[in-house]
Amino acid sequence: MKRPVDVHQHLWPPAVVEELRRRRQPPYLDGWVLHLDGEPPFAVDAADHDLARRAARENDLVLLSLSSPLGIESLDPDEARGLLDAWHGLADDLPPDYGLWAAPGIVESDLDDLAATLKHDRVHGLQVPATALATPAALDDIAPVLATAEQADLPVLVHPGPAAPVPTPAGLPGWWPALTSYVAQQSAAWHSWHVAGRSLLPTLRIAFVGLAGLAPLHHERLAQRGGILGAIDRHVYYETSSYGTQAIDAMSRVVGVDPLVNGSDRPYAEPSVTGLDLGEALSRAVLVTNPHHLLTGGDR
Repeated sequence: MKRPVDVHQHLWPPAVVEELRRRRQPPYLDGWVLHLDGEPPFAVDAADHDLARRAARENDLVLLSLSSPLGIESLDPDEARGLLDAWHGLADDLPPDYGLWAAPGIVESDLDDLAATLKHDRVHGLQVPATALATPAALDDIAPVLATAEQADLPVLVHPGPAAPVPTPAGLPGWWPALTSYVAQQSAAWHSWHVAGRSLLPTLRIAFVGLAGLAPLHHERLAQRGGILGAIDRHVYYETSSYGTQAIDAMSRVVGVDPLVNGSDRPYAEPSVTGLDLGEALSRAVLVTNPHHLLTGGDR
């Protein structure tokens, strides 16, 4: 089997770190302590964002994504511009086995600039925060941004955005946002896409991080409440980060094997699929074949 593709890792280049340290309102870095609205301060391990230590040895390709929980995409344009430019500048410095998900400014999207960014040979698609797809109406608003990726024949990755603020975040375990707000965001975004996405963007390939918050597994409840899962959309994919054998098996029983794509969410989680006994055929599909289809649109 060829080496796997990991469609979901994170790394902050020095230019992004510098921009975050210049800020005095969330999101900002105080040294290596990250401050976000509604979450306790988070001590970042600087080694996690050292590209030299993150060589993609076990992978043919690793795609890096902007940390959408920071909320950079939704900042006012004057605040977002420097951070987004710093992020996209990383594409010029990546080794051959790394690529980048582009990130749009959402408040005022410069579609011409985004289209130019998507032409960079190290940019493999567009990432958007799930909060921007929270309802069908929100999806309609961001459709021109997503259409820019569709027109470039590149995929979109839907990643959790900023965690919903809680009144008293102090004392919550560190995993709280990942198991509550992030899961809910992914589920809401998937349901928005299920209702309105394909009619707006008929050929877009779209992948939902974290198995879309397991939203497809609720298809029986959906039917009981008046909806229907309908035919499986062959251009919708589900990234596997933080999930293991039980969740992957359950998802495959609802959506099949072809939409499942490997992602680790490193450094916030360790690779999960590579250590699982899924059998050679399923492992090859999730690690190699399906990511290729997502990124290139090649025939299944």
